[in-house]
Amino acid sequence: MPVDIVIYHNPECGTSRNTLGLIRNAGIEPHVVEYVKTPPARALLVQLIERAGITPRDLLREKGTPYGELGLGDTSLPDDALVDAMMAHPILINRPLVVSPLGVKLCRPSEAVLDLLPADQLGAFAKEDGEQVVNASGQRLA
Repeated sequence: MPVDIVIYHNPECGTSRNTLGLIRNAGIEPHVVEYVKTPPARALLVQLIERAGITPRDLLREKGTPYGELGLGDTSLPDDALVDAMMAHPILINRPLVVSPLGVKLCRPSEAVLDLLPADQLGAFAKEDGEQVVNASGQRLA
């Protein structure tokens, strides 16, 4: 039975590339949304945050973004202001966000995606840094 998965992906991000690789290693070709080029609509972003069980602040990315210049470290900012900032600057959306029939999750570290996939992988998988995540039998390591 085909599994419908969407990954909000940034090809410049190693964690996002590793997550995409793990999805494909499960024999699934996901819908890839390069959200920096094609950000989700505001209502969808809010829904994804809610479904993932996180807050807008949890989804904010600091590294390599205008986080500091925009003053987003101010903890008194309301959630709406944080979502507005992510809509204006999609690079602020942390990645990868994965949607599957089993839920929505910010997959940091990348192996967190395994919770959203069918139990077995097709074969071994190592992250770009060489860390083995799935063994040759397709089973998740630790």
